[in-house]
Amino acid sequence: MDMDQFHDDSLKDAFNEKGERISPKLPEGVKNFLIDIDGTICDDIPNEEPDRMGTCLPYPDALRIINKWFDEGHIITFFTSRTEEHRDVTEQWLEKHGFNYHGLLMGKPRGGNYHWIDNHIVKATRFKGKFTDLVVKNHNIEVFKP
Repeated sequence: MDMDQFHDDSLKDAFNEKGERISPKLPEGVKNFLIDIDGTICDDIPNEEPDRMGTCLPYPDALRIINKWFDEGHIITFFTSRTEEHRDVTEQWLEKHGFNYHGLLMGKPRGGNYHWIDNHIVKATRFKGKFTDLVVKNHNIEVFKP
């Protein structure tokens, strides 16, 4: 599915309290999954060893769950620290192993310890070795002072 086509067909207009148009929203229940590649859907391969990017194997549970989410109508975008130089090998690898997805964003900052600040709802799930269906848990989080 072409991501632009999805946006054109499915995003819902949204307005602020003053009646001004704001960024559109996905339909109720549709999630925008941003999924890392290295160390999350396959072994962690550094950019300094690109020859391994095309030969590693996917984690079977990641492939199954991601394709399930795709089939359920959620948006799947891979967001990786790999550079544009690695786009072709990455796209070929995703296709070879049957990953269904809508987009691939290259150049995520390296080093971890991410803290995402956005005007939209952001939920983060740290990958710890196994893809499964998601469950709801409550945790303390950092927020801006009121």
